[in-house]
Amino acid sequence: MREQEAAKVRRRRLGDRSDGRLLRTLSPIYQMIPYIMRTRGDAQDYFEDRIDIGPAEAWLRRQRAAGRTDLGYLALFVAALVRTMSQRPRLNRFVAGQRIYARGEIVFSMVLKKRLHQDSPETVVKLRLDPRATIFDVARVIEEAVAANRSEAASNETDRTARLFTAVPGPLLRGAMWLLRLLDFHGLLPGAIHRASPFHVSAFVTDLGSLGVRPIYHHLYEFGTVSIFLAFGAKEREQVLGADGRVEVRRFISIKVVNDERICDGHYYASAFKYLRGLLRQPELLEVAPERVVEDQE
Repeated sequence: MREQEAAKVRRRRLGDRSDGRLLRTLSPIYQMIPYIMRTRGDAQDYFEDRIDIGPAEAWLRRQRAAGRTDLGYLALFVAALVRTMSQRPRLNRFVAGQRIYARGEIVFSMVLKKRLHQDSPETVVKLRLDPRATIFDVARVIEEAVAANRSEAASNETDRTARLFTAVPGPLLRGAMWLLRLLDFHGLLPGAIHRASPFHVSAFVTDLGSLGVRPIYHHLYEFGTVSIFLAFGAKEREQVLGADGRVEVRRFISIKVVNDERICDGHYYASAFKYLRGLLRQPELLEVAPERVVEDQE
């Protein structure tokens, strides 16, 4: 059954999880793949691209001149990825218990450094985002999350849960993690743990450009359900040959993506990343909500 516009509230069925619904109409080969590639380490694919950010820079200058100082490349990349998932929903799948699920929400994790200093503590924030979100909505969510967690005294649900677990002796902690993995395998992870876990998300996004370095390929985590890790780096200048044969200096940002190949095929990934690239080259498309949100198949 083909993907369709999201239009109905679904009732939870046998085999579904609290964080996703079981995909029941996948081809037999796709249902077999999680048994062949049993871990995300087995199934990691690596993708790299370079985005010409000339149009994005011009757009950001216009927005900042209009007073939108909250907009930057982090908001742009997150908004573009949210929009891509709303139109290419197979990117928002995950594998758990050797079965493939459609995630019930779009939620990202990102690491936040309290201060740009090597000894400063860091935390992980989870961003829950509406699939119809505009870039202005995304920028607001990011700004609120950063403001709530920037203070070194601030503590979020992830921090408090980690502190609770690390307060117990090592052997008990190993046993607790074994139990959590078992519960997660069967879709029975307690809601409080699921809400706090930064590893049960649609994607991890990291802005290495803020540190002035190029992006890295970051592995996917075996614990949790994250299927995509996207990193983007600092702006770079390069001389390129223009359409008129003259040498031009253009600015680029490199992105590196690690993804779980079990959730969809290479053609679909290629289509999705082309769509993402198009949004980054035309950020004005993110100023308005999408006409529709596409729902994954049954």
